[in-house]
Amino acid sequence: MKYIKFFIIGILFGIVMSKAEIISWYRIYEMFKFQSFHMYGIIGSAVMLGMISMFFFRKKLVKTFEGNEIHVKPKKLGMYRNLLGGILFGLGWALAGACPGPMFVLVGKGVVSILVVIFGATLGAFLYGLSKDKIPH
Repeated sequence: MKYIKFFIIGILFGIVMSKAEIISWYRIYEMFKFQSFHMYGIIGSAVMLGMISMFFFRKKLVKTFEGNEIHVKPKKLGMYRNLLGGILFGLGWALAGACPGPMFVLVGKGVVSILVVIFGATLGAFLYGLSKDKIPH
């Protein structure tokens, strides 16, 4: 029962994604063909919101629902691994026509074929979990 607030936030977020047409294959197609600013504007807004949020997290101005401080560990950046990860993510996004968040919204909207993509994403995450100790990070 204590997780009901997260369930409600998830439903509201799914409605917002649906109404903003973020889950539309045609919008994603337009983005990858550089025909529309719609998705770039949304992604840019999300990046800016993330930057602002991280600022507040690092300044310890925001706490968890339980009242605990949020600790942000510094990450080691590497150009090649970020580039490779971005290319893999972008290829999967372009091939599937959906990124991970909207996949579940599409299931809620009744797009049954997205279950194949969710299966592939789950399999990929499982295989990464098995091999993460053997690959460079």
